[in-house]
Amino acid sequence: MTDENTHFGFQSVPLGEKQGKVNEVFRSVASRYDLMNDLMSAGLHRLWKDALVSTLRPPRDRPFRHLDVAGGTGDVAFRILDESGPQTRVTVLDINGEMLKVGAERAGHRYEGRIDFVEANAEELPLESKTYDAYTIAFGIRNVPRIDAALREAHRVLKPGGRFLCLEFSKVDVPVLDKVYDAYSFNVIPRLGAMVTGDAESYQYLVESIRRFPTPAAFARMIEEAGFKRVTHRTLTAGVVAIHSGWKI
Repeated sequence: MTDENTHFGFQSVPLGEKQGKVNEVFRSVASRYDLMNDLMSAGLHRLWKDALVSTLRPPRDRPFRHLDVAGGTGDVAFRILDESGPQTRVTVLDINGEMLKVGAERAGHRYEGRIDFVEANAEELPLESKTYDAYTIAFGIRNVPRIDAALREAHRVLKPGGRFLCLEFSKVDVPVLDKVYDAYSFNVIPRLGAMVTGDAESYQYLVESIRRFPTPAAFARMIEEAGFKRVTHRTLTAGVVAIHSGWKI
């Protein structure tokens, strides 16, 4: 693989083409994305997102500006708004307009004046430096062509003392269960995708992209290289997912 190439699932593709391919995946599945998440994870994705927000601990009694990246359908943003006080404002940023439409429709008028939706690239945030108290990205970082650029941008837009949190699939670390998980991922999930969304290929990509994502230790080093301190991670559900944390100090 050359410097001009990257991976799209198990394929090697020109770096400049990956974002378009990823966009098409999520454009294809946007309307049933949350339903598929429920089916694929047996509802566990809800508990994982709850754990992410519990780790964040958004305040109830002071102004708090939060950025949720690759969160188009609003799942994480709504949880943060529900758990925080009236002075919390959340910006949901996603490169895919179809996903953002789903999120805006789901939000309705529930969070009037407390949430906004921005279509933009995680690698080049159209946001001022030192603006946000916290940044989350759930199941999105592995789809970014230049992960290092996205991490640097996360560091740039956070205020000193701001926190970066990433929820992402990880490596199952229980013998036998890892084989079961692989069999389920490659044999069942694409078929579910075909049945529910009419698109098996997008879910084949999503399964493959999980396998190509760095190990927790390797990803922690990338977070540190972007400038974050006190970098930690903890795994959930036998290592199926991990929550990564870093602070801008």
